[in-house]
Amino acid sequence: MEKSYDHQKIIDSIFDPITSQILSELEGGEKNISDISNQTEISENDIQDRLSYLVETGFVKQTKDGESISYSANGEKLSKVIEDEQNFDGAIDGLTKMDSYLN
Repeated sequence: MEKSYDHQKIIDSIFDPITSQILSELEGGEKNISDISNQTEISENDIQDRLSYLVETGFVKQTKDGESISYSANGEKLSKVIEDEQNFDGAIDGLTKMDSYLN
């Protein structure tokens, strides 16, 4: 059964500059939270806070092995929400904002 979610909240989260930086670290696959923190210089607590809704809704998977926490992105689900017709213009605006932030 598909979990329901607030579409706009997902879009806002994905295109938030800090969260998008975290998600970009997950492009290559599952990564340990300490590695993400070291690469991005974002605290582990902030990473957990920023990914919490994405984990809750299945856009990001959280794996716990003892005290170790790892994350992986559901690329297919993330792509689908971005490609949604109703929010296509919003996604383009978000990409433009993210691009201007990165440059």
